Amino acid sequence: MNMLSRSSGGRRMWGALLFAVLVTGGCSGVDPAPSPPPEGSGQVLRPTSAPAVPPPIQAYDTAVLSAAAALFKNARLPVEGSSPGRRYPVVIDPLIDGVTGTQSVATRSMGERLVQMMREHYPQYDVQPFSAANVARGPLVLIGTLTGVNAQRQASGERQAYRICLALADLRSGKLVGKGLAFALPEGVDPTPLPFFRDTPAWSDDPATDGYIRTCQGTKAGDPINPLYLDRILAAALTAEAIQNYDAGRYREALDLYASVLAMPSGRQLRALNGLYLTNWKLGRREQAAAAFAGIVDFGLEHRRLAVKFLFRPGSTAFVQDARLSGPYPVWLKTIAMRAASSGACLEVAGHTSPTGPEPLNERLSLLRAEYVRNRLDAESAGLAKRMIASGAGSRQTMIGNGRDDASDALDRRVEFKVIGC
Repeated sequence: MNMLSRSSGGRRMWGALLFAVLVTGGCSGVDPAPSPPPEGSGQVLRPTSAPAVPPPIQAYDTAVLSAAAALFKNARLPVEGSSPGRRYPVVIDPLIDGVTGTQSVATRSMGERLVQMMREHYPQYDVQPFSAANVARGPLVLIGTLTGVNAQRQASGERQAYRICLALADLRSGKLVGKGLAFALPEGVDPTPLPFFRDTPAWSDDPATDGYIRTCQGTKAGDPINPLYLDRILAAALTAEAIQNYDAGRYREALDLYASVLAMPSGRQLRALNGLYLTNWKLGRREQAAAAFAGIVDFGLEHRRLAVKFLFRPGSTAFVQDARLSGPYPVWLKTIAMRAASSGACLEVAGHTSPTGPEPLNERLSLLRAEYVRNRLDAESAGLAKRMIASGAGSRQTMIGNGRDDASDALDRRVEFKVIGC
């Protein structure tokens, strides 16, 4: 059951947890000191202040309650400029995966549960929709990440648990006022991406997403909100509305919102670029979709890294035969070749696999797939191969690492284009 139980057992659990709140601090796990993340892992290096004794790994429902209790019970209220006894307007910027920025069934249900907790147990919070109009009034903003971690509680290798990090930020003071941290067993976590993120063709480092993650995983209450997030939150509110319309099949409405976001000074975000491409493609506007995909490629080249979700047949270098999935691939390949050629960039084309199967075979298969894509790009733009090298990473640089081999870990089977020195 995804929502907090109304039963007497649920109330007893809640009461017990109020007396067993986790000590809050950084949400970066138990790393003893900051260390460079694995190349290509998607992990962002952040300062850490590791607790001497890490929080226990709990059942998922219990972990959500623990993190939420720590967040709400220990929030530093009233915030600056407010009077005691007032209700505090709160908006929730949709929770995301702490590496990729993806929204999933699990992050959505966790957000819904947090809303219910505030309404039933914390009447001082007035939950309002996450909209540009509400954000402009300077409310509290609740954000959160759900991140797969390994046995050392790091976001790399085989993921064996989930780190739940919650933060409450005050837009008026520009500071964090509450933090919550817990670790959960994977049972009960549904990482299936929501439709927009399932359909998104490409991933790259994006300052908007990085700012969200850095704010959520800041070290403690009282820290400033990351400026990358603060500067882009109005655009993020419109983007969230666009994603909701896309997920509901309202592609025309979503298209208009994505275009509005991209017209804003801080709106050039990867989610909006992906949305512009997806909605045009869904509406049958092929030329506009190709132009939008060119914007995605340019964004990736600018940030020196672009991961594309080319899906291959199992154990093969041939693309999947389902036209609903691979139908756009010729457009993607042609656009990548054209933009790479015009930019003059030199590229490493790196193949990746999920951890299923023997690693030597994964490394060989990932290299063959990278070589196949490189050859396809050279066929689109003669001579481009001279500025490209192919490599195979196998499963050493997974971004998800759950080994499900489904839509939830499609980025683990990506082909990545990295800008390198010529």
